[in-house]
Amino acid sequence: MPPVTTTIIWIAVALVAVGLYLSWTAGRLDRLHARIDAARAALDAQLLRRASVAQELATAGVLDPAASIVLYESAHAARQAEPDQREVAESELSQALRAVFPDLEAVGEVRGAPGGTAAIGELTQAVRKVPMARRFHNDAVRAARAVREHRLVRWLRLAGHAPFPPAFEMDDEPPPPLTTEGAGAQ
Repeated sequence: MPPVTTTIIWIAVALVAVGLYLSWTAGRLDRLHARIDAARAALDAQLLRRASVAQELATAGVLDPAASIVLYESAHAARQAEPDQREVAESELSQALRAVFPDLEAVGEVRGAPGGTAAIGELTQAVRKVPMARRFHNDAVRAARAVREHRLVRWLRLAGHAPFPPAFEMDDEPPPPLTTEGAGAQ
């Protein structure tokens, strides 16, 4: 073969390889964005469940009136928060839960009330799942950001017009008595 034909073949092979790589990278970004959407939906569901359980517990009559008001208002604010205020409202609910359940004695008082054992069990499960759901979401965001930060991805706009994925940062530390109680209740 003449050298020109060989050169053209190698150029075509290189272009096909680059095209396959770019196509694979764009597909990977698409899958990562779908993973972020699924993780965000799971996180939203867990946050809603935690707020709902806290609100139910606050209205069940098993807490003292002051704790009921604090917990109800925080849970209601978390459920009604606008998207740009959601992280703050959820953090305030975490703080309210730690204030209402500072020690095992507070949990024991609720357990002693009718229906209290079931309510504490449900709340324990809800508060333990939120940090895990948030971690999955933020891991997906971190992976997408890592791919999107590559120079070639930015230059060729392989992410399209998808917004840069934000992490969900909040105080999700559960009350210590509920983490230790949860192990014994299940």
